[in-house]
Parts: sequence; structure tokens; C-alpha cells
Amino acid sequence: MKVLLHEMSWTEAKEYFLKIDITILPVGSNEQHGPHNPLGTDHLIAKAIAEETAKRTGVVCLQVIPFGVSSHHKQLWGTIYVSPKAFKEYVKETCLALKYYGARKIVIVNGHGGNLASLSELAREMREEGVFVSVFQWWPAAAKLLPDLFELEERKHASAEETSVNLVLHPHIVDMSKAVDEKSCEHPVQAEGITLPLDTVDFSGTGVWGKSTTASAEKGKKDLLKKAKIEDLVEKPKV
Repeated sequence: MKVLLHEMSWTEAKEYFLKIDITILPVGSNEQHGPHNPLGTDHLIAKAIAEETAKRTGVVCLQVIPFGVSSHHKQLWGTIYVSPKAFKEYVKETCLALKYYGARKIVIVNGHGGNLASLSELAREMREEGVFVSVFQWWPAAAKLLPDLFELEERKHASAEETSVNLVLHPHIVDMSKAVDEKSCEHPVQAEGITLPLDTVDFSGTGVWGKSTTASAEKGKKDLLKKAKIEDLVEKPKV
């Protein structure tokens, strides 16, 4: 049974949507992840989780939307970003296209925290359209299930946790010889209750927030296997 929409013919898609009203949509970003990780880290991980969930549940998965809300990384080369408004509208148009074919439940697998505000707004708007959208993010789920696998400094952006997952999914594009540990510096006017429009370069010279040199494929495999099961959000089709 095919579970990736782009691999289906239109007749196979018709057969699916006439019976089943749920789909999975991965989204991410293309942004710097330190000198050792690929720019596509966020959308590559989201894609892998979404497609594996589709295989386990039989729910159709769409292609990943790779660009997200990442302007705060823009000073580090290769980061491709879009505005929160453009991102939300693009994802919303995608969800409305699914609604046209009868989808009423959409699980968005989000690989980039900067997308969450836009996705939360989108979910509320789609509910008014009669479509229930839930958003899954892997890193808070992993931290809750495996609190002792990584230290706090290893769970930050481009640090050991993300790098370890990359080492499992696509080790050929991770260069551990360039991995660094960097303690994020604090902005001089940063204080409790104050929100500042800071970019990554304001507190990190390499794009890494924390410790990345302790990454390993073994830890990454445990993380992927034990993190909260996204399939719990996905009702298996009765066919």
C-alpha cells in the first residue's frame, strides 16, 4: 500500500480520500545548524518522522515543506527563510487543498520551533474551516521520554541531540570533525520580562547553542526509537 502522496496516481489518491479523512504534513526549515550539520536538518528530520509514521499507520503523508520562519539565522550563509505570514498562508493553502478532497484531520510534523507561532494561528483558523489540525514537535517529546539521555546543553539548537539524530538518518552529510561546543553569551540588556529582537549572531559565533561534540549515532537511535509516538495522534484507517 502506498502512503506517500507524491508516489500515488490520482486514482489511488481518490480511493484513499474517499475512505479516509486524515493526512500527515511535514514542515521544517532550511537554516544553519552549526559548521557540522546540514542546512536541511529541520526539514529532513520532520520528513523522516512523518514518513515513518505513515508507514506504520497507513495514513497518507505529503511532501515536506522545507522553508520556514528562520530570519533570525540569516547572517549565517545558506539560511533560506520566509515571513511568518507567507509561511502560514502557504501551509494553510495546502491544508485547504486537502479539505477539498475530504481531509478533516491533519497532523503537522514540525521540525523547526520558529514555525510554531504561525502553525498555532493556522490550526485555530483551520478549525473554523471544519478541519482539526494538530502540531507535533519531536524535541519536547524526546526530552520528556528520555530526560537523562542528553544534558540541557546538549538539547539546544545544533547541539548533540539534533546532531545525534542526524548521525542516524544521514551520517554522510554530518562532519563531526567540525563539531563545536559553544556557550551562548547573554545580551547585556537581557533580563526577566524583557523580549528582544535578537538574531543568532547576537549570542553565538558558530550557530551552535550548547554542546555538540558529544553527539553519537547510538544516542540518536535511542532518541528516535523512544520519543513520544506520533502515531498516537494518528488514528489508523479502517479499510
